[in-house]
Amino acid sequence: MNKRVTIKDIASHLGVHASTVSRALSPGKNGNISSEAIEKVRAAANEWGYRPNRLAAGLRTRKSMTIGIVIPDISNVLFPPMVRGIESVLEPLGYASILVNTDSDAEREARLIEVLRDRGVDGIIHAAVLRDDPTIAQAYSDGVPVVTLNRKIDGLEIPYVINEEAEGIRLAVKHLLDLGHRNIAHLAGPQNLSTGQLRLEAFKQAMADFKLPNPPELIIDTARFDEQEGRIGTRRLLSAGTKFTAIVCANDRLALGAISMLRSAGLSCPKDISVTGFNDMPFLDMIDPALTTVRIQQSEAGIAVAQRLIASIEKQDGCPVETILPVSLVVRESTGKIPGASTRLHHA
Repeated sequence: MNKRVTIKDIASHLGVHASTVSRALSPGKNGNISSEAIEKVRAAANEWGYRPNRLAAGLRTRKSMTIGIVIPDISNVLFPPMVRGIESVLEPLGYASILVNTDSDAEREARLIEVLRDRGVDGIIHAAVLRDDPTIAQAYSDGVPVVTLNRKIDGLEIPYVINEEAEGIRLAVKHLLDLGHRNIAHLAGPQNLSTGQLRLEAFKQAMADFKLPNPPELIIDTARFDEQEGRIGTRRLLSAGTKFTAIVCANDRLALGAISMLRSAGLSCPKDISVTGFNDMPFLDMIDPALTTVRIQQSEAGIAVAQRLIASIEKQDGCPVETILPVSLVVRESTGKIPGASTRLHHA
């Protein structure tokens, strides 16, 4: 068996100190070495088939150079742009990601957090956290660097990156109001998630600010942020018998379910009912009708959360707990002017 090539072997071959080779091969630590020297070291490392001994390095530095990324639904097309943003920060610094999927199940999430901790990850990016999440709270209390993405935990100083939820919902309500809508329903997300709670609070506040009626039967809490819950919630709205001409949905998947249910009930979007979403996940411009939605910064969110986690790992001072990213409204075909008086009553 061939002997494993070491940093000392490369240093001896090039006639330089081993620390020079080590720094040349370490992302983010080669600032004091000339680009010519870095190229020579890396060329020699490639020629000799050098591979870093991560286990030995981890024992020396007490770092595994791995980051856990926790997402709630691996099938949701919202998350790949975020993960790519995360990796665009981590990979150049030499970190590898371990991606786990919770399926929005609290018990599964708790098990997976323990798996990540057992693997010795240097930090956790958590996009599936509940408002009250004892497992990740314990990890943070034990000194594991944690940053949450798209959501936050109540009552703890765990850093988080979220969107300007209130502004996004306000933009959607204002857009509908400008089209003549006054009777607007809301499909709210799960209230055990900060995203669902913040967007519901924002909807109520926007309706109050614009002096619009806000009967409780036109607000439906959903169990999950998915299409099936959008269908169920819309069926409940239609069955309530209270007039509405538009639905503000707490995310795009709820909106897709809402449009599907309206179609099943013989109603047209936007001719009979206008629908808005939130997030602007990929491909919404390719469906019929193309969805009007609030656009969040997906890749940028991944970049921001990764940078914040690295700051926590490196114990940088003065880092904010809260990072809020701006949003914008994307108007497409699922919203239109208020239907005429002849529009049918909204019954299932």
